[in-house]
Amino acid sequence: MSRSTPPPFESLRVEIDAADARLGRLTLARPERLNAMGATMLQELARAARWFDEQREVRVVVVRGDGRCFSAGADLRDAPLADALPSSGHSWIHRREVGQYGLRMADAVEQMRATTIAQVHGYAVGGGLVLMAACDLRVVADDTVMFIPEVDLGIPLAWGGIPRLVREIGPAFTKELVVTCRRFSAAEAKQLGFVNRVVAAGDVAEEAEGLAREVASKPSVPVVVTKEHVNAVTRAMAAGTTGFADGDTLLGVAQDPEALQAMRDYVATRLGRER
Repeated sequence: MSRSTPPPFESLRVEIDAADARLGRLTLARPERLNAMGATMLQELARAARWFDEQREVRVVVVRGDGRCFSAGADLRDAPLADALPSSGHSWIHRREVGQYGLRMADAVEQMRATTIAQVHGYAVGGGLVLMAACDLRVVADDTVMFIPEVDLGIPLAWGGIPRLVREIGPAFTKELVVTCRRFSAAEAKQLGFVNRVVAAGDVAEEAEGLAREVASKPSVPVVVTKEHVNAVTRAMAAGTTGFADGDTLLGVAQDPEALQAMRDYVATRLGRER
């Protein structure tokens, strides 16, 4: 296999632009599930990020979702959580490993050498919002709906989502959006400083591609240094508040009877309406 040929993926499409090797695309490709992220997709996203790091000519990667939305978040019918609960029968080591898939995915995307641009439309929910936050730049369709339903599910936001949101929008709005689980618009996300550009739904792909080509045209070394410098500053600002092993907390809370009941209620009464 040549270095320019991606490995096979079940839930993603990974490609380098045929006409411009500086541009890569990473597409969440489960449109029938609204690109919900289960264990397979989480692991494949981390592998795809590492594969792009091996493609030295790639300078920018556009991260997008196939079909009607960017991502409906964690797949509650194929979630790592179910495999990580004691009732699954798996060993503690196996369950802990599964519990870290989301955090490792977000870390791998954030640490990519290439500049990453989230091209967002439709819905960006929970883990989908975390994936957005792990990208460097965000271009969002004006009719996109975003929300973080984890508290209604009886669990805390994991996958490194809390420190990333605090970094991007500050502590007060992070607490509000995570605790209330309310929906917010692309316009509000722009006002909060979470997204870079909001455009008409029909223009979001063109806008993201244009931004990608603009960034790719710049001298590569100062772009990479700037990305690493900004990330180093934000890590220093968030020292002591990282998402290290937040899957452990997630698994612990998920065994609480009230939390389990909240998840059952959410799946029974709300999941069908959202999907």
